[in-house]
Amino acid sequence: MDNLIDDFAKINSLDDPTNVNRNSSRLPGFHQLPLNERVEVVAKSSGLTPAEAKQLSGEDGLNGHLTDIFIENAIGNIALPLGVATNFKVNGKDVLVPMAVEETSVLAAASHGAKLVRLGGGFQATSTEPIMTGQIQLFIDKPEYCEKELIENSEALIAFANKGHQNLVNRGGGAKEITWRYIKEIKSMIVHLHINTCDAMGANIVNTMCEKVSVMLQELFQCEVGLRILTNLSDRRLTKVTCRVPKTAFESKEFRGSEVVNKIISAYQFAYYDIYRAATNNKGVMNGIDPVVIATGNDWRAVEAGAHAWCCRSGKYRPMAKWSKDHNGDLIGEIELPMSVGTVGGVTKLHPTAKAAMKLLGSPNATELAEIICAVGLAQNLSALRALASEGIQRGHMSLHKRNLDLLIRKGATRS
Repeated sequence: MDNLIDDFAKINSLDDPTNVNRNSSRLPGFHQLPLNERVEVVAKSSGLTPAEAKQLSGEDGLNGHLTDIFIENAIGNIALPLGVATNFKVNGKDVLVPMAVEETSVLAAASHGAKLVRLGGGFQATSTEPIMTGQIQLFIDKPEYCEKELIENSEALIAFANKGHQNLVNRGGGAKEITWRYIKEIKSMIVHLHINTCDAMGANIVNTMCEKVSVMLQELFQCEVGLRILTNLSDRRLTKVTCRVPKTAFESKEFRGSEVVNKIISAYQFAYYDIYRAATNNKGVMNGIDPVVIATGNDWRAVEAGAHAWCCRSGKYRPMAKWSKDHNGDLIGEIELPMSVGTVGGVTKLHPTAKAAMKLLGSPNATELAEIICAVGLAQNLSALRALASEGIQRGHMSLHKRNLDLLIRKGATRS
């Protein structure tokens, strides 16, 4: 333990290892510290107060009062292990990433993938504006007439949608555009209302505006109105993350770096052309994405739905991340996904552990959070494909899983 503490002090140029450098996500030996010391290190590195550290550790997390507010018929809570992924650098900024997940080896894989990417300069991320889309279904027999009226009344419909949402509009948000398409099989004109939700995930805003605008549309067309709700395929709210890993990062006694690069690309191609492999490949990507979404109090079902739908947009189910190599033979990774997450409103601001997790991340806005989340997904996929392409997925996974098996054996022995 003394050696680990010395390592922390050297890396952070401090005598006290708990006073770590807030500008670094590199915490060598972190996984070997006792749990209480990990909490102390993370709290110091992120500027958490003692109360926030307790919220992060679960000592002072979700209580019965909040549980009863969050869901109906509440009877208690079920906890997930909360850990921290290290080594992440996104757009030049180091970040410690909270992840809530029950599966062994996920944290280790994410941290290892980020360490490899770090050798190539870290993750580079870009995002579109946070545009969410709502759908209003109109039962109409003559779409040509409907299209003409929609063109002429688009501005009025947008203004009507934004009425009463001045605070959102003042922040640059609000309804921005209306588009539409006709589905002849169900004789429905589907009106899409595109809304900038700023730092909110935006489900409530979108649904409220859709229901409001549907009244005006019903009066305009004298038609029956069907569903009025957001779509989780938020294809105008995209985040793209890229990375480069030098081939030398994969060198080992057993494999040449260039060999591992080629095998990773081959594994990606397998997933590209085979839906059975793609399903498992993408589950691995979501192993990284979902735990961050959960830890920050966001809706992981919405993110899952959007990500998998996005993978089918060509008509075939494809892998979420792409892998290739550049002219130097270095590995190039890319992921682009709809990422509807927020940093204001709802559970994110009410759940004490989610609030502490957001502070641990450096209090990012919604776009920055989306970029961090996609970077974790890319790192997770990289780590999994590297293992598959070299020693196999079970060596590292089962060595970590052994603790669970030992516990089961001990419990069995106790019962007998």
